[in-house]
Amino acid sequence: MRRALLFAALLALACGDDGGDGPEAAADSGSGDGGPPDDAGPIADGGALEDAGPFDDGGAVDAGEEATPTLPPANGSFDYQLGGAYDPPAGVAVVARDRLAAPAAGVYSICYVNGFQTQPDEEDFWSGDRADLLLRDGSGEPVVDPDWDEILLDVTTADKRDRLAVLVGGWIDGCADAGFDAVEIDNLDTYARSGGRITEDDAVAFMALLATRAHDLGLAIAQKNSAEILARQAEMGTDFAVVEECNRYDECGDFTAVYGDQVYVIEYRRSDFDAGCAAFPELSIVLRDLDLVVPEQSGYAYDGC
Repeated sequence: MRRALLFAALLALACGDDGGDGPEAAADSGSGDGGPPDDAGPIADGGALEDAGPFDDGGAVDAGEEATPTLPPANGSFDYQLGGAYDPPAGVAVVARDRLAAPAAGVYSICYVNGFQTQPDEEDFWSGDRADLLLRDGSGEPVVDPDWDEILLDVTTADKRDRLAVLVGGWIDGCADAGFDAVEIDNLDTYARSGGRITEDDAVAFMALLATRAHDLGLAIAQKNSAEILARQAEMGTDFAVVEECNRYDECGDFTAVYGDQVYVIEYRRSDFDAGCAAFPELSIVLRDLDLVVPEQSGYAYDGC
């Protein structure tokens, strides 16, 4: 799982710092999901929070004919900017950013949403009448992802999935309102960290609700990582894939078997990037630093093929 700890950066943005340049945390080993915190509502170009506030519940999607989403350009040069927004390198056609950031101008923009786990420091939001939406163990204690100190959301019943879909759906609405073209939903594989409390069926059912929400808004939706669930793409309703380290873990072919050349790959080691570019010339592959920092910060790395 690849997670970003952007809270300090986002708070700095909210206080008026320029550009959203906060760092993102390094990843753990293994292929999986990751990204920045989940505070709803985009950040406007000037860095101030939009009126919606950080935890807008959203609302029901207006009834009507489902819009047709536009998919990202196949083999379009890709940049993964979850650690902070910056001008994309020359020639980049697809950019992924956190949903608190404004989409990059003039490119296909993917909005990151953490849909299956909380972020640290969200205790107040997940209290009161939302407390039962947190997954709990037999003693009533929240089930925590120990690597990232994030509580798993409880998607184990249809009622809870519906209620969570309103909350996460509100964040997806924010992506659409900000002008993003697509969303990627993080932590689809949370069920694998739930101690058997969440099933694959639960995860697929919840992802399908989010896909419907995105499609109703005219947004495409990506499967984020989770190669073991690829066979259920049609049930989830996902349109393309955003995958971390599939060359490192020999999974890229699994994703192309389902999504063709609309697989957008992030590698964090030069050797894996070079191998992927040679083996999959039809794919959009980006090399980024583990912290996903902005160009002005130490350790920034970017290359694309």
